Amino acid sequence: MNKKFAVLMLTLIMSLTLVLAGCSTSKQDPKDAMKSATGNAMKMTSYEMKSKVVIKDLQVSSKETADNEAASQVMSMLKNAELTIDGVYQNDPMQTEMTMGINLKGDMSMNFSIPMVMTKEKLYVKIPSIPMLPLPEDVVNKYLVLDMKELAEQGGTTFNPDSLDQKKAQQLSNEVLNALFEEYDGKKYFKDINTKDANLPEGVEAKQVVQFSVSDENVKEAAEIFVNKALPKILDIIAKDEYREMVGLTKEEIEEAKKDLTSANKDEVSKGLNELKNYLKINQFNINTAIDKKDFPSYQNAAINVEMNDPETKENMKLSMELTNQYSKINEKQTFKIGIPKEGDIITMEQLQEKMGGAAY
Repeated sequence: MNKKFAVLMLTLIMSLTLVLAGCSTSKQDPKDAMKSATGNAMKMTSYEMKSKVVIKDLQVSSKETADNEAASQVMSMLKNAELTIDGVYQNDPMQTEMTMGINLKGDMSMNFSIPMVMTKEKLYVKIPSIPMLPLPEDVVNKYLVLDMKELAEQGGTTFNPDSLDQKKAQQLSNEVLNALFEEYDGKKYFKDINTKDANLPEGVEAKQVVQFSVSDENVKEAAEIFVNKALPKILDIIAKDEYREMVGLTKEEIEEAKKDLTSANKDEVSKGLNELKNYLKINQFNINTAIDKKDFPSYQNAAINVEMNDPETKENMKLSMELTNQYSKINEKQTFKIGIPKEGDIITMEQLQEKMGGAAY
């Protein structure tokens, strides 16, 4: 994938990041509502969530994928594929449980779910029964336990509990999003949507719905703002000791990333941005955030439909997808349906490897 495609992916990441901040203290200017959201998001200490990603269409063609049957099968499986996550989170004591559902369509369709539980130091993943992947019967439905501290030691590093610190992650998100908001014009990129026209699901009530959007008219400008103005500020934020250690980056890696945005590299990025309009078409790129009467995000929806046709490399891609995210029972006492798996339901990585080795003979 060439650097032009990389520039687009940066734009997608930048826009999707904005969906994390959907709340405000009152109905106000759309951009101000999104900015005040970053502070209010830190007040979310517990919640239930429902997330869904639907890939409505995915088409990729290039010299590498031409007459590639495997690539065609993968794209067939991903078309109309659904990924769902239903979960519960609480900050103190830290505990998260979620069930990830995967529904693949096409000739090789399959449907399975993966329950997971996370505490401050351990991750439990239930081993599913997956078609075309035979597993020993006494392994299926066991919870594979991963001790973060042990894994870090085996990798020659030290486990940093901050890497799983949701509160610190919210603080990082707060600073990053504020840096983003400062650079984007409120009238160009943000607007209010009438709650009656926002297609909110049943049971979701909102006092304000704010939309962030990128179109063919402003995509080049949006990418330039992100790369040349917002990204350097974001790297400075991540460079702070408390955040740098949390995301697992070194000072040298961050400095190298900052250098890539300057000098000759900057000219190359600028050239790529100027060529953006020649091969990118945005049919739809909207992110709606619904704000409830308690000033928290109750529902978020992102609709993305883009096409890329690079005349030089003959790389073409068409992507249409929808993402939704719904929160409920914010800051209420949560009920965990799975709970911490019991000893008899747990299997370690070493035990799993022994079982799989035995199954191979």
